[in-house]
Amino acid sequence: MLYLSGKLNQVTLNHPRPDLGLMMQPGGGAGLGREALRWLPWAADNGCFAQGERFDTGDWLEWLASLRRYRDRCVFAVLPDVLGDPRATLARSSPYIATVQQLGFVPAYVSQDGETDWPAGVGCLFIGGTTGWKLCEASYALALKAKRAGLWVHMGRVNSMQRLRACWVSDIDSADGTFVKHGPDRRLPEVYDWLDQVNGPQRVMVA
Repeated sequence: MLYLSGKLNQVTLNHPRPDLGLMMQPGGGAGLGREALRWLPWAADNGCFAQGERFDTGDWLEWLASLRRYRDRCVFAVLPDVLGDPRATLARSSPYIATVQQLGFVPAYVSQDGETDWPAGVGCLFIGGTTGWKLCEASYALALKAKRAGLWVHMGRVNSMQRLRACWVSDIDSADGTFVKHGPDRRLPEVYDWLDQVNGPQRVMVA
């Protein structure tokens, strides 16, 4: 299972492990230079949650296009969404599926509360929405449906071993969280331990 952190440190950059990568945010570098994207697994978030009404699709696409040279190690790029609202998310996401594909990224569709499907052309189902939706049986059933259809399945806002283990038991491919953000030197060893518990000890990659 792959864990994408919103922040890493230089130690991790120098001694990367294959099950730990970066979740990039528009306008941010996740605490490391972009060159790290040449050898770390990573994904591109959309910034909708953090930016709220300030979110601008033009700025998001411009930022995403600026990362094209690193797309070979990008797992997915998250389409714009609306928290908790599946109909609004579908309307907001659908116009950009082809554009994200043309930029060379795998489009990720964010499932919201009550979602039962995803639009054509996406390669990843991103389990979003409220906490209640993320952890309910209907959401896990949708994730299983996506896995059987050959999609990559990802869960957002995973900030505990308990939540990560739930993802692992449900055969979810990856997760992201901000657990490391406030104190990476102290909290990264905890994330290493989480990953060792679900994946087993990992050998570091040669950067």
